[in-house]
Amino acid sequence: MPPFEKHIFICTNQRSAEDPRGCCLARGSEKIRECFKQEVKKRGLKGKVRANAAGCLDHCEHGPTVVIYPEGVWYHVENEQDVKEIMDRHIEGGKIVSRLAIYPDKT
Repeated sequence: MPPFEKHIFICTNQRSAEDPRGCCLARGSEKIRECFKQEVKKRGLKGKVRANAAGCLDHCEHGPTVVIYPEGVWYHVENEQDVKEIMDRHIEGGKIVSRLAIYPDKT
């Protein structure tokens, strides 16, 4: 199998409730991961695009955090609409979604 064209990593790290940095899992990242996986399948991109759970991506303050390679674009994703917008504009359209980008200077 050839390498994936895009690889989406979704932080699903869990920390204790007392941790001041918080964690992406407590902010709904598992649901975000499932949405990405469903969108990849629904759009017929399986084998070209992979959505994976990741451990801590060390951007807890932005959580839920997603990074897409090979571009290395980091996103703050809160809901299914954000996932669909990233899939439409970034994954399929090749454009960075500036309003969700953690590092908008990469746009």
